[in-house]
Amino acid sequence: MIPFSLLVLACLAYVLFLFLVAFWVERRNANRTAGWLRSPWVYTLSLSIYCTAWTFFGAVGYAARSGLEFATIYMGPTLVFIGWWWVLRKLVRIGRQQHITSIADMVSSRYGKSPFLGVVVTLICVASATPYISLQLQSVTLSFQVFASASAVASPVNDPAVISLWVAVGLAVFTILFGTRNLDSREQHTGIVIAIAIEAVVKLVALLAVGMFVVFTLGGGIGPMLDRIAASPMAGWEVDPARWIGLTGLSAAAVLCLPRMFHVTVVENTDENHLATASWAFPLYLMAMSLFVIPIAVMGMELMPRGSNPDLFVLTLPLSEGRGGLAMLAFLGGFSSATSMVIVATIALATMVSNHIVMPIWLRLGPRAAVTGDVRGVVLMSRRMSIGGVLGLGYAYFLLSGGSSALAAIGLIAFVGVAQILPALLGGIYWRGATRMGAALGLGVGSALWVYCLLLPSFGPGAVLSASVMAEGPFGIGWLRPYALFGVIGLDPLIHAVFWSLTLNIIAFCLGSVLTFPGPVERAQAVAFVNVFDGGAGLQGWSKGTADPEALLITAQRILGDEAALGYFQEQAKAQGKGGYLPDPAPEFLDGLEMRLAGSVGAATAHAMLSQLAGRAAVSVEDLIAVASESAQMMEHSAQLESQQAELTRTARALREANEKLTQLSVQKDGFLSQISHELRTPMTSIRAFSEMLMEQDLPPDQAARFSEIIHTEAIRLTRLLDALLDLSVLEAGAVQLNVGLVSVQTILDRALAATEAGRAGRQVVVTRDAEAEQIFLRTDADRLVQVVINLVSNALKYCDALLPELRLVVRQKGGHVTLDVVDNGSGIPKEKQALIFEKFARLTDQTRAGGAGLGLAICREIMENLGGSIAYLPGQGGAAFRVTLPLRMKKPA
Repeated sequence: MIPFSLLVLACLAYVLFLFLVAFWVERRNANRTAGWLRSPWVYTLSLSIYCTAWTFFGAVGYAARSGLEFATIYMGPTLVFIGWWWVLRKLVRIGRQQHITSIADMVSSRYGKSPFLGVVVTLICVASATPYISLQLQSVTLSFQVFASASAVASPVNDPAVISLWVAVGLAVFTILFGTRNLDSREQHTGIVIAIAIEAVVKLVALLAVGMFVVFTLGGGIGPMLDRIAASPMAGWEVDPARWIGLTGLSAAAVLCLPRMFHVTVVENTDENHLATASWAFPLYLMAMSLFVIPIAVMGMELMPRGSNPDLFVLTLPLSEGRGGLAMLAFLGGFSSATSMVIVATIALATMVSNHIVMPIWLRLGPRAAVTGDVRGVVLMSRRMSIGGVLGLGYAYFLLSGGSSALAAIGLIAFVGVAQILPALLGGIYWRGATRMGAALGLGVGSALWVYCLLLPSFGPGAVLSASVMAEGPFGIGWLRPYALFGVIGLDPLIHAVFWSLTLNIIAFCLGSVLTFPGPVERAQAVAFVNVFDGGAGLQGWSKGTADPEALLITAQRILGDEAALGYFQEQAKAQGKGGYLPDPAPEFLDGLEMRLAGSVGAATAHAMLSQLAGRAAVSVEDLIAVASESAQMMEHSAQLESQQAELTRTARALREANEKLTQLSVQKDGFLSQISHELRTPMTSIRAFSEMLMEQDLPPDQAARFSEIIHTEAIRLTRLLDALLDLSVLEAGAVQLNVGLVSVQTILDRALAATEAGRAGRQVVVTRDAEAEQIFLRTDADRLVQVVINLVSNALKYCDALLPELRLVVRQKGGHVTLDVVDNGSGIPKEKQALIFEKFARLTDQTRAGGAGLGLAICREIMENLGGSIAYLPGQGGAAFRVTLPLRMKKPA
């Protein structure tokens, strides 16, 4: 086995290798001799910091504990990069135009370069990252302990607290050497990005190697492995729709709002077009990372001793089989996952802390410090101290919580915390009416509920919140219990915290924005952010001030460095037709200088510095809107409030209707999943049972024939259901092959009624038709249209509750279209279900009753769309009524 000392040596060698690579890359980048360093593939691989020790180790443990629920942590980012790429593109464009350095800088800059919002977002990010960094320390510590326990040589260090302390110290030193050697006007670190890309390859190769070993060596191949999965307890887990949807949305929010993801996605982006590659390549990377999670979890539960930690199956399975080299590769993969996350996260957090907390305090204590002080030294020192402080908080959380047995639980706590930024972030880039007060209220309310309902309870019973508070609520107020807020009980604690924190966050954000009016700088930034693709950077915020150009140059040199500052000032002076390095403090020059300074110290700090140097504390309305009078501003204010009120009313109505439909769909979906499981399991059980009987010797021929007939019948039943599912899938994908030809409506109806004749057996059903009106010839796919009519007639026969059932088939021609109404004389479909009947989760009867799987009308809808027509429910016809509309002449498919 691998000695503990060799393991430590391997870690040090690996870290040294990454440092040398980063150092070499930065040298090449400074000389501009390696354009490939900024390729879309490097950018895509850098996004892999989303896959931390949680996804490397914890995903297997998550799968072992919760089945397929682990997939939600991959589905959210996939949906964002494939379906919401325009949001990412807008964030990247804003980041480049505004010289954004962090997500706190983004929010602060959008809302009038508010220092307060910068502080709030920074504190939220630090609080959210604390348990996440603790997770990385825990994963590396557990990895060391696994090797120490498996080694024949005793480990010199057995205390987890000591191991995690050394890991935290090592990561702090490594991060300081990596990310705080100098300041960059865009906060881009090419060397770190390349190092992260290398770590992305290492952890992917490591996880794939372990997965292939598990499948092909331990599992015996793909087929036997699939059989093991089907026979494992994991196959019996049922998906909880509420958690599934909630966790998918949570991971989608996290990929936008996690400080490290925002940093690599927006700040480190060098070319907006790289998103085109990342939009499909990054989801493929996530798919590869999740490919062997289930097999590893299944084999771990099967082979490892009872009570083994499933989070460590990636390591313990190779070690248990004597594969030390593979175990070392897996260890380095997990180590890469942890270190890459910690490096980027602490750099991003340190940037926010220095820009939004340390620098404003420093400027407030010494107003002229921007000119006389060592700004560059203060910024670098504050970031180095912040890195140590952030890692110290992570270590403290590790000690207080005692380490969690489930890595995934820790990661989800962080996800909920950063998700509180999402309303202010998305609202700021799409809604001009969003205000600083609304953002502050939303962030404050949401983060407070997150801390109370999820973060504090995560430390354990009695650690922060007493057992009485958890059980009875503060001061005995039961409806304020952290896990049963406002009397809502029965929800999963995580979903409970997500629901209340984000719901009240959004409500507070909207109300605060509607009831307040943005200031001039805030309005200018709103235009710049919302209309970023219009090419303008917003209204200028400076008039020709009294700032001393030399004082501006000194400040710029202390922040940007001598060469960068002198080059920029010379360029601006030349553009003004002047020689030397001191341009006039024109508005355009001050705007550009503020943008450059913001890249190093943040938008709020840069604005405050220039305001002090220019002898002004704020930007006046006259500087922004010179032609607007006071009366015009008041009229605009009133009109905007009315518009916002109307918009809020419409939005609230739409949200209420959408919520009602989603609630009903959720109920229908639960029933659909239960029913489809039953429909699949019942024939499979019969087939299996009777096939086992057939294998018995000396079975009488008559019983064998009867058993074979039962198997045949159940196979047909199963095939029918699978055909329906596959048919719906093909139709939804638009890949159906249509056989377009000429056919009469009468023929269509004759075929449909003949096919449903068995359903009328034993019942007196009156069918009313108009043979003359049916003499209309259509150019369409007859088989598919018959399928639709068969389904409608079958439903009418099945659900019509009249004593004397009657079915009316009414055909009409209107212009170039034909309508067919299928109407019965039953009680019809309840109003609350009419909007859902064409959804694939819907059933017309109670979900607990026997019947179909609820796919018929969904298939009908897809067929009609493929035929160029439509199907709709007609209310007010005295019973259930459906109208099929299709063109007389359908074009042949290409």
